[in-house]
Amino acid sequence: MTEPFLGNPQETIKILQKYDFVFQKKFGQNFLIDTRVLDKIVDAAEITEDDVVLEIGPGIGTLTQYLAFRAKEVIAVEIDKTLIPILQDTLSGYDNVTILNEDILKVDINQLVEERNNGRPVKVVANLPYYITTPIIMGLFENKVPVASITVMVQKEVADRMQVGPGTKDYGALSLAVQYYAQPYIVANVPQNCFMPRPKIGSAVIRLTRHKQPPVDVEDEQLMFRLIRASFNQRRKTLANGLKNYSGLDYSKEAIEKAIASCGFSPTVRGEALTLSEFAKLANVLKKLRD
Repeated sequence: MTEPFLGNPQETIKILQKYDFVFQKKFGQNFLIDTRVLDKIVDAAEITEDDVVLEIGPGIGTLTQYLAFRAKEVIAVEIDKTLIPILQDTLSGYDNVTILNEDILKVDINQLVEERNNGRPVKVVANLPYYITTPIIMGLFENKVPVASITVMVQKEVADRMQVGPGTKDYGALSLAVQYYAQPYIVANVPQNCFMPRPKIGSAVIRLTRHKQPPVDVEDEQLMFRLIRASFNQRRKTLANGLKNYSGLDYSKEAIEKAIASCGFSPTVRGEALTLSEFAKLANVLKKLRD
């Protein structure tokens, strides 16, 4: 491993002092300072010398060093321009790292993957800024980016939501969306003292392994996701009422009630009780009514 080795607090402090770096709250910056957690992330991502890795929010390059040591190439996308000279310093010993000063939500990642990996799937690894975790992950899936897996540090509560099933309070639209695209697995829970500065909330590393084929057969993906959003928009309402009151759906009350009945669901069932395959079934029935 090329020095300086940033996986410990002393080296992190040294770099921050050298550059008079000030943490930006708007970018949700919390740098990892625990070598065991860094090892766990890279091990869970199963990085090999054949892999091109997309890292989102490299910070000062702590995780980037670990990735560069194992991967064929690392593309690190950092929004904060004040971190670019630091990254150029801390990663100067690695010739397989490209640093891009961009907002990941505005980057054409499909084009980037095409240019850097001939369109073959990349692995995404990141200590994500918590305020944009969901848009980043859903953007990767919905834009059909060629991704083999996404291994990320997220807010513990969000990691829990991604992997739970029906009937739990954390179950919702995010659970269903993630599970439609990938197999979620919580690798480790990470306490606050593993970061600088310490966040107010607990964190977790989660690995999302992309499904080769969706686990359910649905004819209209967008319709299914509209049904899911409508169902969780007003959790306390029955499924029928949630769908009737949702402006993004254009079905009569009779059509909705007929579709729910033909799926064999109770008229008083709530959306939070339905599995992914049941939402797919409902979407397919409603599509037939429309066709």
